[in-house]
Amino acid sequence: MNLKDKIRVIMDFPEKGIRYKDITTLLKDGDVFKYTINKFVKELEDKDFDLIAGPESRGFIIGTPIAYATSKGFIPVRKPGKLPAETIQNKYDLEYGSDSLEIHKDAIKPGQKVIIADDLLATGGTLLSTIKLIEKLGGEVVGIVCLIELTYLQGRDLLKGYDVKTLIQY
Repeated sequence: MNLKDKIRVIMDFPEKGIRYKDITTLLKDGDVFKYTINKFVKELEDKDFDLIAGPESRGFIIGTPIAYATSKGFIPVRKPGKLPAETIQNKYDLEYGSDSLEIHKDAIKPGQKVIIADDLLATGGTLLSTIKLIEKLGGEVVGIVCLIELTYLQGRDLLKGYDVKTLIQY
């Protein structure tokens, strides 16, 4: 199955010059979504890990079914003010702006091995911020899986030293 054919590209969203990769067309097709999650699970079958972490919000969509399918826990990494317990925060740059992410201080125990799951590897800022949060808590990032990689933004360069797998490249 060619997953690239299942992604809708929207011109000039959210601002002029951006070719937005809309995954809702993939998500709404149950067979395609199941195939996609199964591809991720296959990528991870030889990995030793304890948890899946997913950055808000599409990391939840990709990460929770992978966590379910692998019988692992899921850790949400959220925008500021969204998590109810004590958090730590990391600020980062986006493809078009900046933001910050938070994680509960008790989300990860030192030494736990974590896979990060998200929909998109663009500049790498969101993923690097998630890595920093996990590592600050003593977790070890043993892999990163993303549905889409925008290779022309060279975000993979920011993630050198980490095992990064993507299913679709633009």
